[in-house]
Amino acid sequence: MKIFEKYREIIIYLIVGVLTTIVSWGACFVAKLFLDPTQELQNFIINTIGWVAGVVFAYPLNRKWVFKSNNDKIVKEFMGFASSRLSTWILDILIMWFFVNICPLNNLIIKVCNWLNISLATADIDSVNYWVVKICISAVLVTILNYVFSKLLIFKKSKKASDTE
Repeated sequence: MKIFEKYREIIIYLIVGVLTTIVSWGACFVAKLFLDPTQELQNFIINTIGWVAGVVFAYPLNRKWVFKSNNDKIVKEFMGFASSRLSTWILDILIMWFFVNICPLNNLIIKVCNWLNISLATADIDSVNYWVVKICISAVLVTILNYVFSKLLIFKKSKKASDTE
């Protein structure tokens, strides 16, 4: 229990993050029922719907449960939250573009799969490349940056609140 108390904020942040991901993916799933993900513009709209759903869901949970904000300027706080999430969403898109188009990880994936004695077709390598970038690089970096932005910029404790704790 002492470990939970020591790392409560980070643990709750990660739980909220998992829930936010589920909401975002759910929104994308529903959007795909009405839009065609093979069309570039419609795929962008699907992803945007997922992102908006995630931000709208994540803000009140982060505000209340993770960072316990008492800021009465909720609109300003939300705009800061949404702006910081927009910046990391753009970073996510740029990381994906870079590692999929400019510097693909295919050779590394092939070496690791050979080492693990796993046989992959070329089509599988592209799919694995996407998920390696998405999960291992982009998602971890974006999650850390979202936490840092929220902790230090969005939900920062006021000087007065810090002194009373």
